[in-house]
Amino acid sequence: MTAKLDPIAASHALHADMQQWRRDIHQHPETAYEEFRTSEQVAQRLRALGLDVHTGIGETGVVAVLHGKHPGDKHIGLRADMDALPLTELNTFAHASCHHGKMHGCGHDGHTTMLLGAATILAQNPDFAGTAYFIFQPAEESNAGAKRMIDQGLFTRFPIAEIYGMHNWPGIPSGQFAVHAGAVMASTDSFDIEIKGNGGHAAMPDTFTDPILVAGHIITAAQSIVARNLKPSNAGVVSITRMVGGSGAYNVIPETASLHGTIRSLDPQDRKLLKQRLQTVVEHIAQAFDASASVRFLEGYPATINHHANAEACYQVATELAGEAGVQWNPPPSMGAEDFAYMLEERPGAYIWIGNGDATESRALHNPHYDFNDSILPLGASYWVRLVQHLCR
Repeated sequence: MTAKLDPIAASHALHADMQQWRRDIHQHPETAYEEFRTSEQVAQRLRALGLDVHTGIGETGVVAVLHGKHPGDKHIGLRADMDALPLTELNTFAHASCHHGKMHGCGHDGHTTMLLGAATILAQNPDFAGTAYFIFQPAEESNAGAKRMIDQGLFTRFPIAEIYGMHNWPGIPSGQFAVHAGAVMASTDSFDIEIKGNGGHAAMPDTFTDPILVAGHIITAAQSIVARNLKPSNAGVVSITRMVGGSGAYNVIPETASLHGTIRSLDPQDRKLLKQRLQTVVEHIAQAFDASASVRFLEGYPATINHHANAEACYQVATELAGEAGVQWNPPPSMGAEDFAYMLEERPGAYIWIGNGDATESRALHNPHYDFNDSILPLGASYWVRLVQHLCR
């Protein structure tokens, strides 16, 4: 009789290899849609396992297919992101980035490695019923690689019925997880506000229309949009992050000024409302000062919202691995954004957080001193393996 697969033991046996893979990826970071080396190495490892490997989905994306040894109609997608950030690394350890201005500062090197580890373990012992799809996605960082993979046939070429993702999370102790029942991360939209006044001499403001004054009132009013339009229990953020105006001269009122920033929310209706209210505030404040103004929105990622039943399944698996005390159920969501949201709009599924340790400089996401915590690689791989076992029974 074949012994039942123990994902924890198998993951720990693979730990040294996973650490080597992870550090190699970290040392050779590649940004959005340029993950050529990373995707090729991923594809090579998957082919060596005997998996059915498909490349070039979403430009540099990779999908590997593994059929379980038992008959079943479950089709489960597991996703990891591969891209690095356009960030200069300040670490000096041996596996620091060898590409100036590029860095794995968000742990995608670890995400890729944990999923590779799970694929290795399951390929060696496919003790499940159904089919698992290992999805290695490019361009998560602000370039919508998930949407590009969907547009290029992810869900039409592969009959994936459920989709799952995972991200390391500083501030959650290593060895623990967090699972949200609904909203996990926020939508994000950028905006450009253009204000047109009537420039002239700063000593004669009564004869001109000052766009800087208009911008100041818009900045102040924008901060009331969330507080006076969303329910107090709902979260949203309107942030003005840049203001441009003036010629550099101290005594000249400029013709124009511009404001730039982002809107974030956790609910699709709130997302729509915040954009409507910002546009109204901008246009009417400008009119009140006899100026004109317009807003251009640059649509970003939607909110990442888990499907409740799928999140409960993830919670059950996580508690098996970390115990009930080691899994946070439905903690406060983050106002950061994640393009896995596009996949959750297409298929039911869930996105969880795995603890990366204290949120110190070396663990803080997007920090130039960040490094993924290699000690959690076995736990992450075990989670993926156990999730497939749990769902594909």
